[in-house]
Amino acid sequence: MLDRTDVLAEVLTLTEATCHVSRSFVAEGEWALRYPATQRLKFSALVEGTCWIDFDHLDQRIELQPGDVVMFDGRHQFVKGNSDAVPVGDAVAAFGAEGSVARFGTGVGPRVRGVGGHVSVNRIGEELLFRALPPVIHLRGDDDRSAVLRWLLERLDRESAGGEPGAGLAADKLAHLLFVEALRACLDEATALPVGWLRATADERIAPVLRLMHDEPGRAWQLEELAKAAAMSRTTFAERFRAVAGVPPVTYLLNWRMRLAERALRDEDVSLSALAHSLGYTSDSAFSTAFKRVNGLAPKRYREASRR
Repeated sequence: MLDRTDVLAEVLTLTEATCHVSRSFVAEGEWALRYPATQRLKFSALVEGTCWIDFDHLDQRIELQPGDVVMFDGRHQFVKGNSDAVPVGDAVAAFGAEGSVARFGTGVGPRVRGVGGHVSVNRIGEELLFRALPPVIHLRGDDDRSAVLRWLLERLDRESAGGEPGAGLAADKLAHLLFVEALRACLDEATALPVGWLRATADERIAPVLRLMHDEPGRAWQLEELAKAAAMSRTTFAERFRAVAGVPPVTYLLNWRMRLAERALRDEDVSLSALAHSLGYTSDSAFSTAFKRVNGLAPKRYREASRR
């Protein structure tokens, strides 16, 4: 049986998504901290105790229990804490203090432990991931994935506390697994996702079509072939594809080809002719025209600029 492309894994590889753990924290008593907007995909996980998160752009406060994980796009400030009765402190200052574990709070009262970090991506990832994900993802420690989440969080908490050889590397790898679990959870609730490639991968009819295009991006795919793979009529397939992916099938294929071209031009020494041929273009000029229309630069100029 032919192995088909894992679209999610391929996109994460293309975007060079890498997770980084900042610091774990221990808060005792009452506390509240304001965190700045960072414009990065971030996560906050709770290991022990309870607290809440108030995002400036959301009307509802998110209550966190042990084992819960919140992932968000970092475009808005937020306050995290367990009390409205104390002054809101500065998270940057609190986490900037010395020590492998950040410590804060009034010192008398409940104990809360957690860990946080962010996901770094390349320029392609900023477009693909930020548009595909909802602003906030709340993974609950008591849902179907709770056993996996709790194990990851316990290990992540232990490694991020430091001390063991390779602790930082291990913590980042665990955080990456946490990120993948978050994306899988999104696929389980695909109707809540914005239209785009991630939502399309969860659609039982459209997902096989995406795998075909990712398997052979240089093939001259016809609408009839793709509709047949989805077991749908041409019209119904085209409408459904656009409804979940946000663009027609031909546009999706064009955009994916251009993402592959960007990576090759940035990281590889492949000739323009060979790259054009691998992506299904019959001439260098046809490829250059398509690339410039999408990216605003000719391939040669893009390669020079990205490497400079």
